[in-house]
Formats: sequence, C-alpha cells, structure tokens
Amino acid sequence: MIKPPTPVDELLRLETLRSLKILDTDPEERFDRITRLAKRIFRTPIALVSLVDNDRQWFKSRQGLDATETSREISFCGHAILGDQTMVVKDARSDSRFDDNPLVSDDPNIRFYAGCPLSAPDGRNVGTLCVIDNEPRDIDKSDIKLLEELAQMVEEELAVASMIHSDPVTGLCNDVGFSQIAEYLLAMCVRTDSPASLLLCHLANQNVIKSFMGQDEADRAAIELTQLLMASFRDSDIIGRITNDVFVVLLAGSPLKSVDVAQQRLQTAIEERNRSDDTEYELDVDSCAAAYDSRYHTDVDALISDVESRLEDEFPAESANDADGNGKANIA
Repeated sequence: MIKPPTPVDELLRLETLRSLKILDTDPEERFDRITRLAKRIFRTPIALVSLVDNDRQWFKSRQGLDATETSREISFCGHAILGDQTMVVKDARSDSRFDDNPLVSDDPNIRFYAGCPLSAPDGRNVGTLCVIDNEPRDIDKSDIKLLEELAQMVEEELAVASMIHSDPVTGLCNDVGFSQIAEYLLAMCVRTDSPASLLLCHLANQNVIKSFMGQDEADRAAIELTQLLMASFRDSDIIGRITNDVFVVLLAGSPLKSVDVAQQRLQTAIEERNRSDDTEYELDVDSCAAAYDSRYHTDVDALISDVESRLEDEFPAESANDADGNGKANIA
C-alpha cells in the first residue's frame, strides 16, 4: 500500500475546503440526488461525494456505505485529488498503491474505483465524486465523460454553498455562515459547560477609504484586516465579516480574559502596519469583546448585539472617522 502524497498546495487547499463550511454538515438532497444518480447509472453498489480533509476523507453524500469517513492514509480519493483527470482503478488487488489496503482486503472490499476530482471555486481540488464496486471492471471514455459531468454538478453545488456562506471579498464567513457555525459552537459550549467569548472589530474608516480612494482600495483594506485577524487568533477561532465594516471573532472554549492576549497581538499588528511607509492610509479599528452567557444571550445575534452596544458606548460614532480618511488604529 502507498499512502497518498501530499499536494504541493496542501495548506491553501485545506483553507479552501474549510472556507466552504461544509465539513461535518448534515446530508443534503442536492448532493444525495447526484450520488443516487451515479450509483444507478454506473450500476455500482457505492457512490460517494468525498471531501479530503487533513487526516481523513469525509463523505458529504454516500450511497451504499455506512461509514461517514475513513483515514486519509488509506483513501483512494487522497490519490485522486492529486491530478485533474478521473482516476480509474480497474482491480485494486493488482495495483501496488492499494493491493494490501484494508479497504481492499476488508469491508467494503474495493476492487473497482473511479473518482473524478472536485474543484472548489478557486480551482483547488477538495475531494471527489467516486463510484466503487467490489468486482473488477473497466470503464470506457464515454462513461468517464458522464462521471465528469456529474462531478461538475457537484462542483456547482459547492460554488453555491460558497456564495451563500462566504464573503466574496475576504473569503471569511458572511453573516449567514458565521451565524450557522456560531450557533453550533455555542450550543456545544453549553453542553460541555465551556466558556466562549466574542470579539467585534469595526473598521471605522472603511467608508471614508471608499469615498476618497474607491471600492478596490476599500476592499484591499478589508483584506488587510482579515489577514491581521487570522494571524492574531487561533486556527480554531471563527472569524466572520458580518457587514461591510464589521468583523467578528468567536472564541469557543475561551473565557473573556483569554481574548486580551489575542487582542493585544492584533493591536500591535495594526500599529506596525500603520507605521509602514508603504501605506497611503491607516486602518482605523475599534474593537470590544464580551463573554457568552446563555442566560442573557438567547442566540448568537443577541451576543453580537450586546457587544455592538458596548462598542458604541466606548467609541461614539462622531469619533469613528476622520474627515481626511486617516485614523489611528484604536483597539479597545
């Protein structure tokens, strides 16, 4: 058995996959109807939409298989995502990559595999649409073309998911995507009696930048702040852009005092950026944080509203923007 090699763009590929906000979500008919169709067309016992995560392959849709995921080390799809063409294995027992693979020697006893790579909207491969049989078989060019057409349907659904849940400028969760993830995490914190905190950042001179320098520069400012937020917080913290100039960070499992360290990192990063000679304007950022309390915050919107009120009290609107578009980075 040969373990799947790691793609050269693996870190960016994983970031792309996670930005789709689809891992570990419930089954959806829009994906299931495609795998049902693939299973029927190719007369195979198994058809899957498989997404290749860091150390596992997880099945967004599965027909004929009970398992919801398997190790990436033994996955066929981990090999398939390395190229842009459909990968066909006629008889896994005769293929050195898979001959002693536990998925071949044990249940589900894979012999035939055909997997078409699935590309996210940015072009990176995140998984496959695959059909599997427990008998060796061949597949002709016309059938491969048909599998690729079905895979394109899956890619279109992934693109829709991306548009619904992601901010098109920064790639962060938008308000819908953030609320969906945050509600799940807050419920988990309640069940496990774990703390949670939310930080809200207001890019106070966003509209001024747009007025004086145009939309492209305003978008660039939002992207810069996104990069600083991502560098200042943990990978497990959920960052969203919920309005044009409001960014939020949910820290599940972290008490309010833990926010201070990350907030200080963010303040330092913004100040260093603003001191750079290469910048035409400063990022004017106000922020405030609050601890989640299920007794008062009935949902994530209530938590956000609470932090917004605190921010408005601390940073009155009249001081939010300078007339010339230059403001110092204020971190509460």
